[in-house]
Amino acid sequence: MRTKIRLLAATSTALLFASPVFAESGSALPPLIPNSPELSFDAPGESRTSTLSSQSRPPFGGIVDWTGFYGGVQAGIGIADTNRSDSNTDIIGGFTLGYDHDFGQWVLGGGLDYDFADIDAGPNNSLEEIFRVKARGGYKIGRGLLYGTGGYAVANTETAGTDDGWFIGGGYEYMVSDQFSVGAEALYHEFDSFNNSGTDIDTTTIQVRAIYRF
Repeated sequence: MRTKIRLLAATSTALLFASPVFAESGSALPPLIPNSPELSFDAPGESRTSTLSSQSRPPFGGIVDWTGFYGGVQAGIGIADTNRSDSNTDIIGGFTLGYDHDFGQWVLGGGLDYDFADIDAGPNNSLEEIFRVKARGGYKIGRGLLYGTGGYAVANTETAGTDDGWFIGGGYEYMVSDQFSVGAEALYHEFDSFNNSGTDIDTTTIQVRAIYRF
């Protein structure tokens, strides 16, 4: 028994002193635990869960989903033309609210617009406000949407009162981020015999828009 104990002690001592020798010679000691799994450690402040979640998040610039509510501002120029005077141009601007539904390659939606202005529209009269109830449909091109729009319009003037009409037009909108888009829109409005005055008012608006999507 003492012989076995001495043999084990001698073997352990030999291995202990042999380790530096193997290290200096470039040889590696065989693993004390064969077939042991490889251990890995995450860097401080980093977790495997956060790494997986960041890898699964779709990169910016991928497929755009236009479904949802939106609100924004718009500004540009308005050109008013009547059958009793020459056309006049001035600044116009306001707000827009709406909802879109994405059907894959096509997008359909509706919205409300309000614009304030001060555009001469005939003798002693000016166009001061335009309110629109609109429908729109468009085709997706990458992160952009090329669309047509039209609907019902109400205009308010300084001296001729308020009357309704219709409008038609189109525009282009581009998704800058997942919630912010910019675009441009041109609309033609027609108000025949405004408020039974015999004056026809045709108005064209060209505006740029900034939209936030909820």
